[in-house]
Amino acid sequence: MLDWYIPLSIGLIALVALFMTGMPIFLGFLAVIVTGVFWLMGPAGFGMVINSMYDTGTTASLGTIPLFILLGEILFRSGCVQVLMDSIDTLVGRMRGRQYVLSISLSTVLGALSGSAMAVGAMMGRSLLPVMQAKGYDTKLSIGTILGGSCLAPVIPPSLLAIIIGTLANVSISSLLLGGVGPGLFLAVLFVAACLIRVRLNPALAPEEEPVIVTARDRLRALAGLLPFTLIIFMVIGLIMLGIATPSESAATGVVGGIVTAAWYRKLSLRMLFDSFAEAAKLASVILLILVSAVMFTQLLAFTGAIGGLTRLVTTLEVNAWVMLFLLMLLPFVLCMFIDQLGLMLILIPIYVPILGVYDFDPVWFWVLFLINITLGAITPPFGYVMFALKAAAPQVAMRDIFRASWMFVGLTLLGMLVMVLAPGIVTFLPDQFR
Repeated sequence: MLDWYIPLSIGLIALVALFMTGMPIFLGFLAVIVTGVFWLMGPAGFGMVINSMYDTGTTASLGTIPLFILLGEILFRSGCVQVLMDSIDTLVGRMRGRQYVLSISLSTVLGALSGSAMAVGAMMGRSLLPVMQAKGYDTKLSIGTILGGSCLAPVIPPSLLAIIIGTLANVSISSLLLGGVGPGLFLAVLFVAACLIRVRLNPALAPEEEPVIVTARDRLRALAGLLPFTLIIFMVIGLIMLGIATPSESAATGVVGGIVTAAWYRKLSLRMLFDSFAEAAKLASVILLILVSAVMFTQLLAFTGAIGGLTRLVTTLEVNAWVMLFLLMLLPFVLCMFIDQLGLMLILIPIYVPILGVYDFDPVWFWVLFLINITLGAITPPFGYVMFALKAAAPQVAMRDIFRASWMFVGLTLLGMLVMVLAPGIVTFLPDQFR
């Protein structure tokens, strides 16, 4: 048997190299897996590959993934989110810099309905950014609020990345979903506060808007417009908190709520449903292919002794727990600037799991921090995919402005993570209440 670090190094270098060529993630994993199995076990090992992929692909908890995707597709394709945007616009009120507050508020709520950073970034870039520019708001800060708000979507439930992490790290998916609520809301408040402080220090960032009278009747109508979406959010996360439904069951009720909402606003059609189901099936199949490949890669690492060897190495290092936490978070933050975030996440999770066994980190707390860290890659130059989605939706914006706009919110998110390290209750409070 080879020394454990040799197959580990070869496998990781091969994966990173394949991802950097632009190869689809699941094909990169499959290429490394097939080569590794043939090298280590011979043709007889391919039966194990098939069995592993079948066992992973038929895991009941993974049924949550297509349902969450379907919920987001129904809400976005039906156009119901326009009602949501109009209602929040009315409720935000009149203040200096209100468009920044509106941008972050909308992104937070849209993230709680779709879980897709790219979808939120594209929609906001298409609908709200031109309005902010037309009103004279600072372009870079406007872009930054959209990027920062979009980054919250994978953190706030429903979160597909949380489901993937829970599956691979063997952590309660319900706890991870609940654990994302506090950090998502905390970061949203932090973003709003930072924008208002900047506007206070430099009023030119947010020109005075023409006063618009908003009556009590208007506010009641806006609250009524939010009610269906509030019910959907309750169906997705509230039922889990109450212990009434599993994540898969709550996702299914959320889909029903999305269909009812579309019908309520007279935006339901067979064509819309067909397109939503087709797109959800396509995206879910790709994600499931990636997952089964990643699990097989983890099992291959265990077979080579890499997992056990890495655990023994970390045990002998005697590194302070906080230093280790810093290193574990620094690695994905740097690598996500150059490598696909999902692919990197699937590489790191099987390596991190045995290390967590050595240190006394709360698994929910650690993996939520890891999730936030990974999502930063979506808005970090030069390869953040949300930045490219925003550019596609708003071609009038220069790419260099998007790059410059992102750093303020990357810094704010890192500051928020530091606060969560010092005050872990922000992450663990809700999961602890409903375990």
